Amino acid sequence: MRWWKIAGLAGLAGVAATGVVIARAERKRRAYTPEEIRGRLHERAAEAATKPELDKP
Repeated sequence: MRWWKIAGLAGLAGVAATGVVIARAERKRRAYTPEEIRGRLHERAAEAATKPELDKP
């Protein structure tokens, strides 16, 4: 088998694996209810409000 065939198969496997990861993340994201998302956003906003800002150049 030529090296470009092996590279092509490796690329195809990488694309398939990336698709699986994206699909899994999308399913996980859509599993949240609007109330859960709202609660998380409120928690993150409260946490960000209590953290002191760092001096940015």
